[in-house]
Amino acid sequence: MSNLDTWRSLLAERNAAEVVTKALVRDVELPGGAGTMALITLDNGFDHTKPNTFGPHGLFALNGALSEIAARTDLAAVGVTGKPFIFAVGADLKGAASVAAREEAQAIGALGHHVFRRLGELPIPSFAFVNGAAMGGGLEVALHCTYRTISSGVPAIALPECFLGLVPGWGGTQLLPRLIGPARAIKLIVENPLSQNRMLKGAQAFELGVADAMFEPADFLEESLRWAARVLTGDTVVERDSHEADHWDADDWDRAVTDARFLVDMKLRGASPAPYRALDLISLARTASRDEGFAAEDEALADLLMGDELRAGLYSFDLVQRRAKRPAGAPDAALARKVTKVGVVGAGLMASQMALLFARRLEVPVVLTDLDEARLGKGVGHVHAEVDKLLAKGRVSADQANRLKGLVTGSLTKDAFADADFVIEAVFEELSVKRQVFAEVEAVVSPGCVLATNTSSLSLAEMGAALEHPERLVGFHFFNPVAVMPLLEIVKAPSTDDATLATAFAVGRSLKKSSVLVKDAPAFVVNRLLTRFMGEVIAAVDEGTPLETAEHSLDDLGLPMTPFALLQLVGPAVGLHVAETLHAAFPERFGVSANMAKLVASGKPGVYLPDFSLDPEAVALFAGGATPSTAAEVRLRVLRALAEEIQIMLDEGVVAAAQDIDLCMILGAGWPFHLGGITPYLDRSGLARPRFLAPGVASVPA
Repeated sequence: MSNLDTWRSLLAERNAAEVVTKALVRDVELPGGAGTMALITLDNGFDHTKPNTFGPHGLFALNGALSEIAARTDLAAVGVTGKPFIFAVGADLKGAASVAAREEAQAIGALGHHVFRRLGELPIPSFAFVNGAAMGGGLEVALHCTYRTISSGVPAIALPECFLGLVPGWGGTQLLPRLIGPARAIKLIVENPLSQNRMLKGAQAFELGVADAMFEPADFLEESLRWAARVLTGDTVVERDSHEADHWDADDWDRAVTDARFLVDMKLRGASPAPYRALDLISLARTASRDEGFAAEDEALADLLMGDELRAGLYSFDLVQRRAKRPAGAPDAALARKVTKVGVVGAGLMASQMALLFARRLEVPVVLTDLDEARLGKGVGHVHAEVDKLLAKGRVSADQANRLKGLVTGSLTKDAFADADFVIEAVFEELSVKRQVFAEVEAVVSPGCVLATNTSSLSLAEMGAALEHPERLVGFHFFNPVAVMPLLEIVKAPSTDDATLATAFAVGRSLKKSSVLVKDAPAFVVNRLLTRFMGEVIAAVDEGTPLETAEHSLDDLGLPMTPFALLQLVGPAVGLHVAETLHAAFPERFGVSANMAKLVASGKPGVYLPDFSLDPEAVALFAGGATPSTAAEVRLRVLRALAEEIQIMLDEGVVAAAQDIDLCMILGAGWPFHLGGITPYLDRSGLARPRFLAPGVASVPA
């Protein structure tokens, strides 16, 4: 039995529901007498909302098309392109989490290699015409070709596998470093996936050397075919001297990998194997033959497909891609009111960030107010300075920059809100201050204007108790930095009506945020859990645990930052204030550290100095306890506390389901993708009793 027959027997029945991407072949006569090209169009028969993917049947279909092409002697070249807006977005991962045997996992990698490498090993040149999104295996198809063109309109180029707990397993770790060099390849294969799965646009990919030529979307295929003809006739010579692997010696290559390992350690501290395996493979690519490199990818893919990290990553991915787009409990969108002007109370950093985001995404006038001209001028000035930075980076045009600056203005009186449809406050986190603000705003706005608060912990019911129309008050809690963090906690107070809530969700969608509906409960979801987390760590230090021991007790989770680094980011005063708020609500579970109060009183920004070394004076403020714990004991204490708090929150109905807590922690707190949601992780760890989820929910959704 041939390898192909073996793979067919192992994989052909894996996913009976696979949406098969077909390889449709047609002959194209190239201009200038360059000859005939067999042009393959990848197409699963659906529009761009269901992208092309490669399951076993799709791979066999492409292999069949390539066999027919290989048997012909009349062709000058073969080309591959995609359906409108989509090239291909990689493997069909729906059944990946159910792979039961390593032999089957290895066959998935081997089949992809067998099919894709034929594109680069035909006796005629091959061309990839990347007309749309190309991710994962889709980009690897293009890398196997002899030449590549790309559309300037492509919105997404990526190798996101490490984001999910895998490695590019169909040639990516071997071909890309030898094409564009190890440092640039590491950016696509490791760094971007670990930076919230960052994508490149077509022009950026071209600048990195991923493609040999770039054309505009309107006539992309026609221009690509003309370019291919010129390459075949020798009128265009493709030079890659600055990108070929031989341009880097062993020291350059090793240095790029070593530097990347350091960055991965900083982010993950060894918690997820996928990025490390990817770096091993990139290192191997310098000297390995194709057979050796591809075989190593097969081994890595098989190991990772059988690991827990992939299943956890796919669960996280499903939350972000599906549940975040269909928020549980959101009212009918048809109830939403139109927003034509936004008011922002306050002109501090948070308010300025919000003002710029509203102006960019909603493209409506935004007016800030504050107590004096100096503060107001500083806030509006900050917005204008940020617009100038966007212009300098080429992210907005000169006309767009001028328009944005014109949209954001300031006023010393709230009368400027008279025609606003949505007013949000971003003032000091003090209930009496916020109540006064809303009383003043309600006196001047129209009856249909939504009043939103960016509070991180205070009660909306108490905030709106004196309002004439408390039904239009809603929580709209951003995370800092506003433009970057994807989560928006939308808080429904007891009086909030459906029209207000629907408007909040509509605005959240326009801002390109992932919104989660939460109950009006102290600190909502993310801050409540982070405060419980921080409280247990600080309590352990107060009791005598060395600060460094407690600080690194959860390193094995690969959290985005350590507890005291997080405290430094949010500020000790803010951390203490939220702890006091939650202590008032739940004194039996949330303490207030006297040593934290000393730190705040000292005026220090945290326990770290600017060079990230510990500040001995700040650390000394926490000395004095006589009952130290080990790192393992602190870790267990923290995780048990989180499990308890989550169960209480679910019992209280703070969110609709455990998946919403998972989503909030992933998007708002950086809970690692490779761990899956926090609730499945605690379930797997045996720390959650009773279980948060029904049997099977913690595994990868189908």
